Amino acid sequence: MTLDSLLLVSAALFAIGLAGALLRRNAILVLVGIELMLNAANLNFIAFWRFSAHPEAFTGVLFLLFSIAVAAAEAAVGLALIIAIHRHYKTANVDRIDRMKG
Repeated sequence: MTLDSLLLVSAALFAIGLAGALLRRNAILVLVGIELMLNAANLNFIAFWRFSAHPEAFTGVLFLLFSIAVAAAEAAVGLALIIAIHRHYKTANVDRIDRMKG
């Protein structure tokens, strides 16, 4: 594995996540797309750490752990919001939720 191949996989994963977040109508699938984009960023952290001048310093791993913690918190809050919206509107379709428009 080279740095170029890892960055290419990460870019593809980010593009798939971005397309999923922008093109899907279901709120859960939008959240999955956001999680894919965060995983692409995590792959970048590990790739740059692995191919850095000093891979024995665990800075990339620490960034990854913080990023995973933030992603877990984001997923928990996102799912709680989706459940609350579904209970109120009886749908998870993001196009039908327009009450908060100003």
